Amino acid sequence: MTSTAYRTCPLCEACCGLEITLEDGRVKVIRGDRADPFSRGYLCPKGTTLGKLHDDPDRLRRPLVKRDGRHVEVSWEEAFAAVDRGLTPLLAADRNSVAIYLGNPNVHNVHAAFAVRPLVKALGTRNVYSASTIDQMPKHVAAGHMFGHPLAIPVPDLDRTQHLLILGANPVVSNGSLATAPDWPGRLKALRARGGRLVVVDPRRTETADRADEWVPIRPGTDPALLLAMIHVVFADDLLDLGDAAPHVTGVEVVADAVRPFTPEAVAPFTGVDPDRIRRLARQFATADRAVAYGRIGTHTVPFGTLAAWAVDVLNTVTGNLDRPGGAMFAHAAHDPVRRPPRRFRTGRFRSRVRNLPEVLNELPVATLADEITTPGEGQVRGLVTVAGNPALTAPDGGRLERALAELEFMVSVDPYLNETTRHADVILPPPSVLERPHYDLQFQSLSIRNHARWSDPVFPLEPGRPDEFQILSRLAAIAAGMGPEVDTDALAEATLVSMVQTAVTDPNSPIADRDPAEILGMVGGESPFERLFDFRIRTGHRGDGFGADPEGLTLERLRAHPHGIDFGPLTPRLPDVVSDPDGTVRLAPAEILEDLPRLRRAIEAAPSNGLRLVGRRQLRTANSWTHNIEVLVKGKEACTLQIHPDDAARLGLEDAAAARVQTERGSVVVPVEVTDRIMPGVVSLPYGWGHDREGTRLSVASRRPGVNMNLLTSSAEVEPLSGNAILNGIPVEVAPA
Repeated sequence: MTSTAYRTCPLCEACCGLEITLEDGRVKVIRGDRADPFSRGYLCPKGTTLGKLHDDPDRLRRPLVKRDGRHVEVSWEEAFAAVDRGLTPLLAADRNSVAIYLGNPNVHNVHAAFAVRPLVKALGTRNVYSASTIDQMPKHVAAGHMFGHPLAIPVPDLDRTQHLLILGANPVVSNGSLATAPDWPGRLKALRARGGRLVVVDPRRTETADRADEWVPIRPGTDPALLLAMIHVVFADDLLDLGDAAPHVTGVEVVADAVRPFTPEAVAPFTGVDPDRIRRLARQFATADRAVAYGRIGTHTVPFGTLAAWAVDVLNTVTGNLDRPGGAMFAHAAHDPVRRPPRRFRTGRFRSRVRNLPEVLNELPVATLADEITTPGEGQVRGLVTVAGNPALTAPDGGRLERALAELEFMVSVDPYLNETTRHADVILPPPSVLERPHYDLQFQSLSIRNHARWSDPVFPLEPGRPDEFQILSRLAAIAAGMGPEVDTDALAEATLVSMVQTAVTDPNSPIADRDPAEILGMVGGESPFERLFDFRIRTGHRGDGFGADPEGLTLERLRAHPHGIDFGPLTPRLPDVVSDPDGTVRLAPAEILEDLPRLRRAIEAAPSNGLRLVGRRQLRTANSWTHNIEVLVKGKEACTLQIHPDDAARLGLEDAAAARVQTERGSVVVPVEVTDRIMPGVVSLPYGWGHDREGTRLSVASRRPGVNMNLLTSSAEVEPLSGNAILNGIPVEVAPA
């Protein structure tokens, strides 16, 4: 028997539509959904393998509990009882003695999006960590200070721009990040076909740079200096133009004064980019018809990440390209309110115990997690909850963190694999596969280059008695709240819904203000407690039906009736409504960010280092460490190699395919060499997410091709000061034949 299912791919931020052909209850083939109005049939190699991920024999189906040093299968009741025995005494003694780490997959999972926040609240700990501080926190901080909300992130309007400047990003391989857009290769091709210009600034001639009109090699971590010099030229050459955003922007004169010292001549030795080239780049950008700058992980995971994130949006603003078609625009997710309530963005409301590092978005830098575990005293972390994360591979100074994980008194992980991190866990609670859960992009609609909405039902039903991820996380939250391991999670969800309804009817900005709560509860749709929560959320969003207020608005039922998704059209200008700052204006010159400029000036004035610098890289066939256990994605040519320029290889006596030792004061790795002119001299590159050579894991495919963990070389001693982000790029290294 053959059937077809449609859903959104959850493996990255592109959110491509899938057409899944099923035969006799198994996946036969996965193609891109040509009827999807957003992705239009595009699909990368990873998306075709969800069936193999579902069928992977290494994927855990039952909980594991560690007994006598070995993980053994137990029932769900036994597993939750073990969590209660291990977690509750620690929380009773000191709630801050339990930490939680949230991995990147949580934002690709609608169950987690609804259940993680209640779990964190139930734990009541300040020791909250996530993948955000090894990836994107600088952008949230910059957006928070400029626009009042950390999720008010402008995205490049790819389909209408005529000049795209990309810094530190390789979206042809990564499929984009903080800019949701299926088929970046096709969109970049269309940009050039309509006469537009693409410029890529990166230490590597990436696959994206191959499609560009111009590749600009730059020393790792110096992007903010280049951007500030370009902004300097905009002011010096009288090219300032705020466009329609002018009435909503303050601080322009302050920015003009702040960038005055950052001349092209001043930053050229630091960046490695010629002054004349900087001037030309700035003038071409400022005079282009519809231009936009876009920076990502290579500009964020460095010592001046927040300055770089801020400078991108300043450049877009002072050239008239903020909130303008073809420029940097704000998406408006279907489930979001019309306008967020006014708020002043702040950080540092509390600090870490050991290193006194400030919180950002209610979490602490993951770079200090090992400190909190290994340093004795009041508040020492003795227990850890991880949800869909593998910090042993992805966090800085991975060797030290792994040693710290071994010292914990109790650890519980929600994860489908026994991997490098979860091997330390006392209890592992495996969630269903991605094909056994619903999908809705709660996060990425807010970062999309086009307004759209899609709901995906599970492709396969759950086995009887198996909890879904919403129930697993809800039960953990109940244990953390002292309710015990046998709580009725359905009743908890319904109580949450009642609370949400009561809050909404008293909110004058809600579409159901002053309505009868009982009437609303009676109208909520959905077949499960989770679906009822979701139906309420979508119906009270700005595109929702408001429970009858807008008969054409969205409901869960209406989303289900459109399995290919609903296209709401291109982005539209949103100023000033998108601004949450109480001033009601875009703060172009936040004092909190400008105070970091002297630190950048000191770095520019210092003599540039002549040593090698290490940068990471993305790969099309892998998603961090998620997909390394799928044979079809890792077979073939060696993927984990050290890229090095021919001049550096000759100087160091390195040959292609031979082994090299890469070393820092934190550790060393031995890795095959890839000699290539695709990387600038003075820079070497390793891919993220490898290092599957640990004992005690169950990753039969990944362990045969383990690669090396580049984060054995990175340091947790320093973080980007404004955001707490780890510094994972531009790392000084020594390289020699192994």
